[in-house]
Amino acid sequence: MRDRKTTTVRSEGLKTGTSSLPISARRYLLALCFILLTFHASHLTAFGEEIQARAAVVLDASTGRVLYAKNPELRLMPASTTKLMTALITVENANLMDVVTVSRKAANVAPTRSGFKEGDRVTIETLLYAALMKSANDAAVALAEAVSGSEDEFVQHMNRKAIAIGATNTRFINPNGLPGRGQYTTAFDLAKIMRQAIMHPVLKEVLGTRVTELSTEAGKTVIVKNTNKLLWTDEEVLGGKTGFTQAARHCFVCAGGRADNALIVALLGAPSRSALWQETEGLLEYGAKVMQNQEEPVVYLTRADYDTEHLRQAAYSSEESRKSTVKRKKTKSPKCMAKSPKQPAKTVKAKSKTRTKKSTKMMVKTKKTKKMSIATRAADGTNG
Repeated sequence: MRDRKTTTVRSEGLKTGTSSLPISARRYLLALCFILLTFHASHLTAFGEEIQARAAVVLDASTGRVLYAKNPELRLMPASTTKLMTALITVENANLMDVVTVSRKAANVAPTRSGFKEGDRVTIETLLYAALMKSANDAAVALAEAVSGSEDEFVQHMNRKAIAIGATNTRFINPNGLPGRGQYTTAFDLAKIMRQAIMHPVLKEVLGTRVTELSTEAGKTVIVKNTNKLLWTDEEVLGGKTGFTQAARHCFVCAGGRADNALIVALLGAPSRSALWQETEGLLEYGAKVMQNQEEPVVYLTRADYDTEHLRQAAYSSEESRKSTVKRKKTKSPKCMAKSPKQPAKTVKAKSKTRTKKSTKMMVKTKKTKKMSIATRAADGTNG
């Protein structure tokens, strides 16, 4: 109905300004306008439904302007993208050349480890590379202890920093993103954290490094390869941080484009790693088109994803997953996993247009015509 109404309005204007044209010519022009309008609307709808991640955001890195968003304020688990905040606090509060001793607690954190043992002495910079490139949980805990003296104190620092940069829909419970109750972020907040991170040259360098060699003070070395596969396939990707748990699914935040005109892409809850890479590249391309005024900024809210925001406890291994499943069966706990991304979601165009904080026009598409406040429909913070 919206397209038809728009076409009628344009029809009246066209008829007034082109009365000298033959009737056949006016009909041809009207038909052409209708086709173009219909194609543009269907293109935007199709693009939104192609994004399988539960939430996604594209920002202009220089201004913070939102260029694309899907469920931008839906609270989801951050997985190892958490380590980006860990790294940000580290570079702002520690001397990277300081040598620290890896504690027993840090050395025993599972499952992804850098290989450092209790008592190993390494620089904070070395731990930073291990945490961001290999996504090593032991390195993240070692950084927390080095900066704040304890993991708990460091987490409080993380949450204060999140509020300070406007990531008010984010809460951390550890420095590595291991699953637990009450830990969440949003795609919008994650993009804000990345925007802050790339302001530090050292973090841009670490995030953009493909392979490096880490060594302890005693001379023990380990080769570390970046988990961000786009560094090998897309020259415009400047760097990023991956994340994965069974419940959070595949997550990613990155900076891409030209250094003087960078974009930030954040995705949460993608069904697979291959989908993560494909959708990141598609969003970078879409963001670039918006920057060039070839597309309009757009926001999608999908009811199906909001209905599945209460997710069950994450498990890293099939054994842990089996045990937790058995336990849930005994207690008859309801299943709350997200629906398959293959199920298409209906998109209804909203009649009004909203503006971002930067007063940018955006086309907002929702799953139902009833007004939905994405802030109040966010999860209550109990997701594990």
